[in-house]
Amino acid sequence: MYLKKVDGPRAVTLPDGTAFSRADLPPPETERWVASRKLAVVRGIAYGLISRAEALRAYGLSDEELDGWTRAAKRYGKSGLKVTKCKPD
Repeated sequence: MYLKKVDGPRAVTLPDGTAFSRADLPPPETERWVASRKLAVVRGIAYGLISRAEALRAYGLSDEELDGWTRAAKRYGKSGLKVTKCKPD
């Protein structure tokens, strides 16, 4: 079996004891960003699985977009990352 060389760890243990690996991150070609995929990227950065710069480059995100995801995840958890349709005034 061939393992691709990557910088950093292949897996980390989250505070709740579960394992989180690079396989749990969304693929780089992701276009539809649901809350679970956003949270996976935020967790990957927070626990050192992927660097912030690597995430920005791999997923084509802006600093502002990633900062927004991080703030929302810290404040509200996964539900804070959901996009809801706003009613027009």
